[in-house]
Amino acid sequence: MKTLADVLAEGVSGRRVLVRADLNVPLDGETITDDGRVRASLPTLQQLTGAGARVVVAAHLGRPKGEPDPKFSLKPVAKRLGELLGGEVKLAADVTGESAKATVESLADGEVALLENIRFDARETSKDEAERGALADELAAFADAFVSDGFGVVHRKQASVYDVAKRLPHYAGGLVLAEVEVLRKLTEDTERPYVVVLGGAKVSDKLGVIANLLTKVDRLLIGGGMAYTFLKAQGHEVGQSLLQADQLDQVKGFLDEAAKRGVELVLPVDVLAATEFAADAPHEVVAADAIPADRQGLDIGPASQKLFASKLADAATVFWNGPMGVFEFEAFSGGTRAVAQALVDGKSFSVVGGGDSAAAVRQLGLPEDGFSHISTGGGASLEFLEGKELPGVQVLED
Repeated sequence: MKTLADVLAEGVSGRRVLVRADLNVPLDGETITDDGRVRASLPTLQQLTGAGARVVVAAHLGRPKGEPDPKFSLKPVAKRLGELLGGEVKLAADVTGESAKATVESLADGEVALLENIRFDARETSKDEAERGALADELAAFADAFVSDGFGVVHRKQASVYDVAKRLPHYAGGLVLAEVEVLRKLTEDTERPYVVVLGGAKVSDKLGVIANLLTKVDRLLIGGGMAYTFLKAQGHEVGQSLLQADQLDQVKGFLDEAAKRGVELVLPVDVLAATEFAADAPHEVVAADAIPADRQGLDIGPASQKLFASKLADAATVFWNGPMGVFEFEAFSGGTRAVAQALVDGKSFSVVGGGDSAAAVRQLGLPEDGFSHISTGGGASLEFLEGKELPGVQVLED
């Protein structure tokens, strides 16, 4: 695929370049609570503006229902992006309407415009190719070239990710290129021992990736809410803990497959069992096979923290996706912190698989450079490891 270096070599001064970025940041009202994705977009934007390009950025925020919704406006993102770039980022009031056209036309060399939330237009996520294509035509009219730099959306066949690349000379941005190179290290000639740590709420979100990883890894550590379905599948009672009863047969199959393949599948041996789902809920450490009927596990316990750290100590390669507990609550952040700290302290090639894991690293104040790579795309990372084709990457290779 052609890359950012190629379009820069071809010359971008005075040319308009459409960049699909991933600026889907968490908000508290109009306050960005984690600007990691904004900062991750900077290198590509800075290289383009530094070379004199007129940069038009398309991005989404949240899940508006295909129409304008003030609470999903990119206004806070435009402000933060401008602060980080050291100059105004002009925000259009619409996606491809009169405001967008005027904003793009007003750009001078080295300036940046941000289109309003691309998902305010229902055609962006339409299953109808003609509808997506019509939006892609309007986006393509804004630019001479397209740079795909939003790795968090490359697993989606959407107008601003996939269809527009078919209409303009297309290039992989620095972020997308780096992500693909890192993930290929996790799927091709991986250094061993290869350990994967999976957490998060639902095992159903990770069925495909677990099935695929069981054919590749040496050790699989399971924490977070999904661990309770595994514990139940082993015959343990889990009280009021998060449980996906409809996945028990699937999980039993995973346990059997791991045993058959010699994959060490590690589950919590103790948990923090709370009376309710609340930051200040009374809780106690209990054995993972003895969770009281009226309690729910909200984090792995201290013995599990030590166990998981020990299973990471000799790893050559680690992929981690999903927190070990409700890390947003200080009382239940210890498991996630322990896993993250083990990676910081270790010598493995360590990849944090985006999403809540990346947010946890920043919220817990851990050094980002303590990890080999922090992905910006949780879902895209998982689908890559699941072995799925990523449409937004595939189209760049055409």
